[in-house]
Amino acid sequence: MEYRRLGKSGLQVSALSLGSWVTFGKQVDTSSAKNIMAHAFDNGINFFDNAEGYESGASEIVMGQALSTLNWSRDSFVLSSKVFWGGDKPNQKGLSRKHVFDACHAALKRLQVDYLDLYFCHRPDVDTPISETVRAMHDLVSQGKVMYWGTSEWSAQQITEAYAVAKDERLIGPTMEQPQYNLFHRHKVEKEFLPLYSLMGLGTTIWSPLFSGILTGKYQKGIPEDSRLNLPGYEWLKERMTGDGHAKMVEQVAALSSLSDTLQMPLHHMAINWCLANPHVSTVILGVSRLEQLKDNLACLETRHALTPDVLAEIDQILGNAPKPAERF
Repeated sequence: MEYRRLGKSGLQVSALSLGSWVTFGKQVDTSSAKNIMAHAFDNGINFFDNAEGYESGASEIVMGQALSTLNWSRDSFVLSSKVFWGGDKPNQKGLSRKHVFDACHAALKRLQVDYLDLYFCHRPDVDTPISETVRAMHDLVSQGKVMYWGTSEWSAQQITEAYAVAKDERLIGPTMEQPQYNLFHRHKVEKEFLPLYSLMGLGTTIWSPLFSGILTGKYQKGIPEDSRLNLPGYEWLKERMTGDGHAKMVEQVAALSSLSDTLQMPLHHMAINWCLANPHVSTVILGVSRLEQLKDNLACLETRHALTPDVLAEIDQILGNAPKPAERF
């Protein structure tokens, strides 16, 4: 396993990490979570990602129960939560000072830890001044309840504003962003955020490297019954994945699959390794519902060397969505 600094910070995170969205508390119970996390940890993964909004807190409860039985030394793993969607009542959501504090304390209780290593603002909140959110995050860090804070799915402008507020008021600013990043979603990480890597040393903990399974090739002939796209409550995801542009995506995935075959590498391994090839990616978050999936995904590290500059260029040619050379990482 390779370890990378989280942006400009001194924190070391494994190049591959484990997330719990859609899986823990829905497809994965505590016993399975323990086995999956134990295997991840034994193979070098040290970052485990969660959020208050994942299964309305059930995901954090499952992960917390697993952690309590695994009994790892607290300095051997990195743990995150996110704040935004806590409930339906007015002060149970958003990024107000009250909800930021309430959500942090609730996450600590569910995860059964004394502090969070990473705490993300899960979405921007147009109803709360960024200065209020920055101050709340600063105070949590000052209190030792959070080590580093950041954002998820914020724009570069919003992150820059938070950074400027922190700098002007001498507060602790954001360290990392958690954006979607994969072969079909490149704009933010490769273009929009480009100035932020040097300006503020932004780290990235990217999610959906397989584009919710599209880049495994399993949706080429329709949606399997056991797919996450058919899970109750995720109809919005199914609609997004099968909407406009789906036919073209199917063609491109077929072309990518042919390329991966010539490399003697599964398509999903190529997709994960492609994300790892970007030096601005601090860690790639994997999502699995079974131990066998994790074992398979970890095997991608054995073939990283196959993604040469020529292969990366061929991928760009197939997709036609790469930023201009002067704008790329």
